[in-house]
Amino acid sequence: MSPSHTMDDILLREDKGGAVYLTLNRPEKFNTLSEAMLTALQRELEAIADDPAVRCVVIGAAGRGFCAGHDLREMRATPDKAYYQALFRRCSRVMQSLVELPVPVIAKVQGMATAAGCQLVASCDLAIAGQSASFAVSGINVGLFCSTPAVALSRCIVPKRAFDMLVSGDFIDADTALEWGLLSGVAEDDDLDAAVADKVEQILGKSPAAVRFGKSMFHPQRQMALADAYEFAGHVMADNMMNPDAGEGIDAFLGKRQPVWEQPGRRDP
Repeated sequence: MSPSHTMDDILLREDKGGAVYLTLNRPEKFNTLSEAMLTALQRELEAIADDPAVRCVVIGAAGRGFCAGHDLREMRATPDKAYYQALFRRCSRVMQSLVELPVPVIAKVQGMATAAGCQLVASCDLAIAGQSASFAVSGINVGLFCSTPAVALSRCIVPKRAFDMLVSGDFIDADTALEWGLLSGVAEDDDLDAAVADKVEQILGKSPAAVRFGKSMFHPQRQMALADAYEFAGHVMADNMMNPDAGEGIDAFLGKRQPVWEQPGRRDP
């Protein structure tokens, strides 16, 4: 395990056996996505994307809440349309980078995740929350429809439920978020770390190449027509079959033994 280090003291990173743990570290502000936080996140995601040894990413947060969305005080300090457009473009780039990252991203959620914080959860491939977590896209309560969070939210849960959250600003609890598809798992608060660790270990136990092939096709095919999606998926699966791990995995299955996956080399920091 490498020691934790800071990105402008607001984003912590810890590397552990192929997994990268990023922790939003602005607990006194409920880890709002300030300009500095967005910059730090983007910088780390770009570094992770270029590192073949990274096999999984966990995004968590310090303090009582996961993320309260944008920093409203910072936003009000610059009442300029061009500034807002640039800010939302920057945030959208971070969310898209999560989707484009070649490895799975898990949100580890405690406390509340609101507005762009809920968007962050929705943008991750997997999300596991503590039982007491709650979720809302509550911009409507201050006169602002959460339009950019709506993009990620409406791709996780059915449109009528997504729009209900967006137009009401109401909170939903963790069990409801799981039922609706925003979460992939819920754990007792005291068991959240263990539940996330179990999921990380499960991913790390699979072929690194196969997981990357899977991430590369899963999100793009969702936006395609059915026939195009199958054509695309077939090409990816054929490429996957040509990878040594597929041959090793099939031979191991037929030989009733455990496979030995190829391990990607570590890129120097």
